Amino acid sequence: MHFSDCSAISLNRRHWIQWTAAASAVTAGRVMAQPLPASAPRNADGERPLVVAQVVDLTAGQQDISRDFLAGSRSAWQDLNARGGVRGRTVQHVTIETDGTLAGLKAAWQAVHGQAGCVALSGCVGNGAAAGLVALQSAARSASPLALVAPWLHNAVTDSEAETVFEVFPDHQIQIAHAIKTHASLGVKQIGVVFATAQVQQQSQVHVLQAAKSLGLQAQILPLAGTQGPAATQLTNPTQTIILFVGGTPELHAFASKLVAPPGRQCFVVALADVNLQVLAQMGGTPKGTSIIATQAVPLVTSSLPVVRAYRDALSRFFDEAPSPQGLAGFIAARYTAEILSGISGPVTRASALSALQRRADVNVGGYIVAYQGKKRSNAYVTQSMLTQDGRIIG
Repeated sequence: MHFSDCSAISLNRRHWIQWTAAASAVTAGRVMAQPLPASAPRNADGERPLVVAQVVDLTAGQQDISRDFLAGSRSAWQDLNARGGVRGRTVQHVTIETDGTLAGLKAAWQAVHGQAGCVALSGCVGNGAAAGLVALQSAARSASPLALVAPWLHNAVTDSEAETVFEVFPDHQIQIAHAIKTHASLGVKQIGVVFATAQVQQQSQVHVLQAAKSLGLQAQILPLAGTQGPAATQLTNPTQTIILFVGGTPELHAFASKLVAPPGRQCFVVALADVNLQVLAQMGGTPKGTSIIATQAVPLVTSSLPVVRAYRDALSRFFDEAPSPQGLAGFIAARYTAEILSGISGPVTRASALSALQRRADVNVGGYIVAYQGKKRSNAYVTQSMLTQDGRIIG
């Protein structure tokens, strides 16, 4: 487990992947709880900076999502501090990198909760890490609970979990419904469905079948990605021209690179927000006759919304990176957290932050509206982009 402060650095994608691969190899072998930084420069008025923590899973299967998400969050906090922080106080953004294991997550969670100066967990990523933190939050009986704000979660939280977990992004069920609805409107009657792993299938199959049924579509579950033998023919030569793929970028690349489109027809592979089209384009190998569409839990990165413009501007100043939906999600997570902290009357503490979040007031984050009905999100911002055969991304 590795702790680092938010600093103004410039890393390109190749250097970051090399660095995180090495870091993951180290942390996977040994996970220890470490204290958060105990000392930090004081503001001009003598107050210490506010501490906001972010747990990030940078293992190989999560790298392409977590890395961009973290860069977006860091850009937001650095931009905020350059503009004066929260009510004149600098925000110390502490990132905690884990190996994604239960032991690693528990060590990170305990370290954060043991730091009295930490007022919130914000934008924890990827899905496995965020879900593990939700479970730890739910099982804990802390006298000073810590809010988990805008995590990258695929499944909606329960009412009891929602006491300390505050969703911002649409979950897989909403994304799946959006993806299927788009093609149902074009007269498609049947889609194939491929899950990256048995675990992903267990988590998402019910949602896929429910969404398809509600739209009058037949969803045929195909063999798991990577299946060998005779069954693999259903993956390389599917009879359906629309394939819903549920999994990450590496698994999608392995699946899509072997696809053989039906003669004279275009094959569309529809993925969800855990797929990074920029990384997929760099990996190459999309076969002729196949286009890949990815749903996104945020506005298009080419949108004119103020929050998107702010993200692109901050990213260009602090990181040598191209904009991505996952990076925009990290930026929105940090900006939403900052909006909540800025609106607190009185001292900004762990308790006051949790209380402000529990009110679930509507927040306009530069045109991205976060709204709730009771404890559930009442809005779902889902968009789509397409990776064409010639490597262009069209939103």
